[in-house]
Amino acid sequence: MANSFAGIEIGKRSLMALTQSITTAGHNISNADTEGYSRQRVQITTFDPIYRPDLTRAETPGQIGQGVSIESINRIRDELLDQRITAQTNVESYWATREKYYSMIEQIYNEPDDISVRSTMDKFWGAWQELANNPESQAARQAVVTRGETLTDSIQQRWKGLSGIGTLINGDIESTVRQVNNYVNQIAELNNEIVRSKAMGDNPNDLLDRRDVVVEKLSSLMNITTDNRDSDEFMVHLDGHILVQGGKARTFSIESVIDNDGYSKVVWTDSKQTAEISGGSLGALIELRDVDVRNEIQSLNTMTLNFSDLVNDVHRNAVAANGTSGLDFFVEQSFVTNTNGNYDRNGDGQMDSSYIFRFTGTNALKAQDQIGLEGVMTLSGKNGTISVAYHATDTVEAVINRINDSEGEVKAYLDRNNNLVLKATTAQDLDNPDFVIRHVEDSGFFLTGYAGILKGSGPENAYDFAQADAVQMLADAQFAVTPVLNPAGYIEVNSEIRNDVMSVAAAHPNALGIGAIGNGQAAVEIAAIRNTPMMIGRERTLDDYFAESVTNVGLKGEQAVTNLTSQNAIMDDLRGLRDSISGVNIDEELADLMKFQHGYNAAAKFVSVMDSLLDTVINRLGV
Repeated sequence: MANSFAGIEIGKRSLMALTQSITTAGHNISNADTEGYSRQRVQITTFDPIYRPDLTRAETPGQIGQGVSIESINRIRDELLDQRITAQTNVESYWATREKYYSMIEQIYNEPDDISVRSTMDKFWGAWQELANNPESQAARQAVVTRGETLTDSIQQRWKGLSGIGTLINGDIESTVRQVNNYVNQIAELNNEIVRSKAMGDNPNDLLDRRDVVVEKLSSLMNITTDNRDSDEFMVHLDGHILVQGGKARTFSIESVIDNDGYSKVVWTDSKQTAEISGGSLGALIELRDVDVRNEIQSLNTMTLNFSDLVNDVHRNAVAANGTSGLDFFVEQSFVTNTNGNYDRNGDGQMDSSYIFRFTGTNALKAQDQIGLEGVMTLSGKNGTISVAYHATDTVEAVINRINDSEGEVKAYLDRNNNLVLKATTAQDLDNPDFVIRHVEDSGFFLTGYAGILKGSGPENAYDFAQADAVQMLADAQFAVTPVLNPAGYIEVNSEIRNDVMSVAAAHPNALGIGAIGNGQAAVEIAAIRNTPMMIGRERTLDDYFAESVTNVGLKGEQAVTNLTSQNAIMDDLRGLRDSISGVNIDEELADLMKFQHGYNAAAKFVSVMDSLLDTVINRLGV
């Protein structure tokens, strides 16, 4: 039968349960503004009755209840919704980062019209046109030099702006990697604490909230997923790699890359392998630095190098008013001092590479002539090499266009003497140097006897930069050594020309090697470069380059703004839904507090009644 004091126990358990409910409501109210806090609820169940159906018991009308019991204190959380928010947070921060930096890039291109690169270049061509009309004028030569200096200043200014953004992004990458390492270590430490708490039979709600906050912060930095199938081993994955497994965390390190302007690359600390990170602010920063800003700088460098190279080609073969010739108008700084372009790439003290920018064939070609040859050219491409076939019925112009329209990182054109020129472009792969012809091969005779670039056909006569003195594979073709990295950052007018403007060459030499009075043919030729196809990357003319560069930046900036607005709306809905489930509602908590208070008063009254009954039985019965 039931104990006489069972009623007191029932009242005590009720008071304890209601006290815990009141305390939990107070905990919710006090943490209403705590980041990531999930409201908690006390799960109450009936206490086991005296007689269970599987045991021998006295004759009773039914099971005798023993009051209430606290089963657990749970946080209100939708785990599926949390996983969706984690998956979407990286997208929001990705576009937010791109929008931030593209607004900076757009400011660089939104130059005032009178000092923009395009405007100053138009004035430069105009000065040459004026010199062509007045080849004997010293003032016209001074205008050419002054406007040339203004142009180089504008180009350098744009390069400094883009380079500055690249440096800023690189600094952000390094600081973000430190943040990532801090977060993954925090998650691992919290995992250990949570496991220990669960082993004691507790629900570590506040620790779980703290971990969820850190996971969401980490998801804003990179594209992570979480796995909690095993309650004792919470895991975080990054694109198929384990980032956190229980109490173990993998971190990242920074390694400087010399050939990439000293910018850093992110590697796994344990394996030293390059970390492929997509999504989140870190993924956006790496993409911005290594793709977007790098492409803009490469495009500017390509334009600068090809533009100055064409001007120099005409100018050095022309005659100035003071009789000098052979001067470059713009200064080009060679990457190596070795005349054959030999370079020690791996730093072991031995020349192992050839850094050559341009080949010029020895034979004059006609653009519309059919070549009458069959074969396949193998040229360096974005990844390895690419093949360009030619046929007997092809014209020289058709073959050149096929080279330029391919995915190769070598472009071709006919120069002022109708000689075939092959030029290196910038490299898409970070491991390959810019403006270096890496491979040229011909199975037939187009690049050999016909154009006069290679000595012979086949793989055994191929030009490959991964060896010293690779230029020995050339016929008598002229070649130019690769310039120093980032020509847009140091281009300037030749100091000899700045000191004596009469050294500006405007005339073609006559049979005696001198420039006739009134001859401005060279100036006309330089002015015509403005509309000359020059294959500066994908664009064929300077006007194509300027149109492409401004349009590209504008469209990518617009894309970032549009996608960020859309993603913000998605995340607002998801976070609003989470707050409606897990967030603390003060009015609801106050209503619960009043309910628990009334329950506590009733339980206290019940204990008082039971005390009075026991007092009657103990002290007054039989008196």
